[in-house]
Amino acid sequence: MQIITSIQDLRAWRKAAGVVAFVPTMGNLHDGHLALVTEAKKHAEKIVVSIFVNRLQFGQGEDFMSYPRTLDVDAEKLQAAGVDVLFAPNEMELYPHVSQHYNVEPPNIQNELCGVFRPGHFRGVATVVTKLFNIVKPDVACFGKKDYQQLAVIRGFVEDLNMDIKIVGVDTGRAADGLALSSRNGYLSEAERAQAPQLYQALTQMAAQIRSGRQDYAKLEQQAVKTLTEQAWVVDYVEVRNTHDLQVAHAGDAHVVIVAAARLGNTRLIDNLEIHLEG
Repeated sequence: MQIITSIQDLRAWRKAAGVVAFVPTMGNLHDGHLALVTEAKKHAEKIVVSIFVNRLQFGQGEDFMSYPRTLDVDAEKLQAAGVDVLFAPNEMELYPHVSQHYNVEPPNIQNELCGVFRPGHFRGVATVVTKLFNIVKPDVACFGKKDYQQLAVIRGFVEDLNMDIKIVGVDTGRAADGLALSSRNGYLSEAERAQAPQLYQALTQMAAQIRSGRQDYAKLEQQAVKTLTEQAWVVDYVEVRNTHDLQVAHAGDAHVVIVAAARLGNTRLIDNLEIHLEG
């Protein structure tokens, strides 16, 4: 595996690389990230994984400075997984003017759900992913469905900006007890980690009721929030949206997703569960 840190060197490698699949990450890799690599191998001859902790997608008071940076360990994992190139630019390489003068501005969905609590986050995501796409020039890019709103934003700008890139959503990796794999799980105390699967349990209970025919989504959302709050969670939202564009779901929608974000102690966790009602 090659470790490339400059845009110039990555572009030189890309010229002779053939079909390329790309997995952008912020590092501190876990099995969920490696599942993205496994999926990427189904689509391309060469695999590029980037590691870059993107300042633009962190808000004031968030964990940019403390976000785990484990490049050496990550590189070992990627080499074992058969990755061809690890692209690991520093901040000056990707943002040579320090501030980013031109940004990719998503539509109003960026101000809903997680966007309410993380203003500017999805602009930062869309901007850095666009930059990485322009550098790597992948044929395919793989993203985890755990960050469902992020995936919707990326699919949206790829379509609207006529980028010739196939976006592949990969099912959320989970621990044995159902907790969605996340780099931020490492922030949980031992007691919080034992409690953390309650978020996924709340979603599965909602999903079971929806599959049984209930479509009073607002009441189901309120009940889930009440249950989690009684279990000492601080809930940002639990909502049912359609899977196409993440607009509010209505009775009769065939494909919906329950999306949720809640805090356990000082750690904010997100999760979601797709439900397909056709047939």
